Amino acid sequence: MKRGTQTKRTTIYDLAELAGTSASAVSAVLNGNWKKRRISSQLAERITRLAEEQGYALNMQASVLRRDRSKIIGMIVPKYDNRYFGSIVEQFEAMARERGLFPIVTCTRRDPALEVEAARAMLSHRVDCLIATGATDPDRIVELCAAAGVRTVNLDLPGSRAPSVISDNFGGALELTRRVLANCKKEYGEMTPLLFIGGRGTDHNTSERIRGFRAAHAEAGVVVDESLVLACGYAPEKAETAMRQLAEKTGTLPRGMFVNSTISLEGVMRWIRRSGHYTDRMPMLGCFDWDPFVAMLGDHIEMVRQDVPGMLDAVFEIIDSGNSDLKVVQIPPVVETIG
Repeated sequence: MKRGTQTKRTTIYDLAELAGTSASAVSAVLNGNWKKRRISSQLAERITRLAEEQGYALNMQASVLRRDRSKIIGMIVPKYDNRYFGSIVEQFEAMARERGLFPIVTCTRRDPALEVEAARAMLSHRVDCLIATGATDPDRIVELCAAAGVRTVNLDLPGSRAPSVISDNFGGALELTRRVLANCKKEYGEMTPLLFIGGRGTDHNTSERIRGFRAAHAEAGVVVDESLVLACGYAPEKAETAMRQLAEKTGTLPRGMFVNSTISLEGVMRWIRRSGHYTDRMPMLGCFDWDPFVAMLGDHIEMVRQDVPGMLDAVFEIIDSGNSDLKVVQIPPVVETIG
């Protein structure tokens, strides 16, 4: 049998010969560095056209040479597995397309190394702007983007080197704690300290929620012991472990809880069901997150719904205006009773 002849793959040297220029000039054009090399736009246009005609495997830079902006906008998110971040991604993509932008989104799993890797990949695709959502080190991302001349806006967690849009975590936590304390008083006839569980004590959002949690207790004249503030991380397993250890130490857990995300709530409910600790009745619950399925856990559960449309409106207002003031925009969340 005769083997089919394989078509020779076009190289930059072939393109250089066709364009009547050097291979280094072709490489600079295809890598997006042609302006720095002072290559004319006419030559860049010719090389790009030839590359397309010859079926050369263009990278993203080569595809945007004919316009000043790529119209690509990037976003990194820490998680996909809850409604909050999922809603951010969905609405970000819709709002970007409404503006004629092409959105690229990637999940970094709250890993600083993955955040940097993702930012570099976005820059290689010549994004016009990068939205750093819930980044553990947003200033590092801004540093990388600034070196490439790319704007950055922080979302969900603030940074010090770019504009930030976040929820009013203190105000939301203050109101949520007030409601759970009131529910405890109504149910049990007295206000007793709540348990705070979930989140990272080192990040801005959790520290502000703890501050609101404490302020509501102080307002009600209720003293909170340090042992009842468990900023153990967001993973369900960490919440479950923290509750087990506290129960082993104290024997009795509070009758009300402030849970710092639906992810942590998963671990809380798993521990309650496995331990049999609350055999007579479920504790009064408040969660700084929102999911309608939580209604299945019982009646009168308080939840904070973060205003994702409002936050993204503020993000795009910053982008559209070109404003680079290092301000932090706080969007009030909504506290809702589920069930």
